[in-house]
Formats: sequence, structure tokens, C-alpha cells
Amino acid sequence: MVQSVIFDMDGTLFQTDTILELSLDDAFENLRAMDEWIGATPLDAYRSIMGVPLPKVWETLLPEHSIEVREQTDAYFLERLIENIRTGKGALYPNVKETFEYLTANDYSIYIASNGLTAYLQAIVEHYRLDRWVTETFSIQQIETLDKGDLVGKIIGKYAITNGAVVGDRLSDINAAKDNGLVAIGCNFDFAQEDELAQADFVINDMIELKTVLSI
Repeated sequence: MVQSVIFDMDGTLFQTDTILELSLDDAFENLRAMDEWIGATPLDAYRSIMGVPLPKVWETLLPEHSIEVREQTDAYFLERLIENIRTGKGALYPNVKETFEYLTANDYSIYIASNGLTAYLQAIVEHYRLDRWVTETFSIQQIETLDKGDLVGKIIGKYAITNGAVVGDRLSDINAAKDNGLVAIGCNFDFAQEDELAQADFVINDMIELKTVLSI
């Protein structure tokens, strides 16, 4: 029986698109001001790669730019994300808090494993007081490989997890579960893709459905 649940953050717990356009626009407006970008913000291109570590994001969106410019953009984008979170412009998905309350009341341990950076994740955890339920939040920054499966493995090792599930919206979450012998639960939310979800053990359309899935 599943006793530990590891959640992805972006597109699973946090509605990233509520601050994504604002923050990405800010970052590319900054690039325009530095004469490093001409044209519209490549929001659709970013959505298509949503969930990959940020260094890979800038490699994709700014392939012709220097590493220095990518790093500057990365830092500025992170600043804008955090500021938009702290000013309440973001949102959790429906029933996240209710689901967390149910899980903790029924002796499940909750963890977060995300490709997001530590400061960004901490801003979300603090703003929504998720640490009321979450044992620990892990960032991809904590491992050298930038592999979600390795990050989940780090959680399993630290907390001696033997029965668990990974809940997320992308293939990296599903693979992270399977690579570590855990149940893969796909979230059919904003950034999910049908072919990726098809590889999950279960698929939910609302976070509250975890109650049913975890009791199977």
C-alpha cells in the first residue's frame, strides 16, 4: 500500500501558467532593452518544453545567445517569478490543500520533487504554507545529473521509502516513478500530453481523485 506521495510542483500543484506569461514577458522585455531580442516573447515555445530544467530552457529559447546572456536571463526570470508569487499572482490547482489535508490525516508522508530552482520552490511553499503538510521539498539543483528519477531516488534514500507514488503531469515524473519502483500517477492538467499520460499507472483529472486512486 502506498504510504508516501512525491509530487511534482509546476503543472501539478502550482498553476504555473498564472505567472508564466508575466514573468517570461518581463525577461524578454529585459532582453529587448539590452538589444538582445527582437520580436514577440516565445511563450508557445516555452510551453512546449515546460518541465525541463531552466538551463535547458534557455538553450532552447536562446540558442544563438552567449552563456552569459542565458545566465543573466535565467536570474532575471527567477526574480520575476518569485516576485509574482509573493504578490499573489499565482495559484495552486483546485483541491490541492484539501488533498494534502486528507493525506496527512491518513498518515501519508508528502514530499515535493521539482525541476524548479530552490528559491522559486521556497517562495511557493512559503506563500501557500505548504510546509504544514509537506515533509520536505527537493529541487533539481540538489543533484548533479538534472534527472528527475535521480531526485526521486534521493528522497527514497533519505526517508527509506518502500511504498510510494509519484504524482506529476509530464513524462519525466512518470519515468521517475517507474525508475524507482513507485506507482506513476499522471495529472491531466494544463501542460500534460496525452501520449505521455498513457504511460502512467493511473491518470487523474482533479487532485481530489487521489483519494480514490490511493485507496485501490
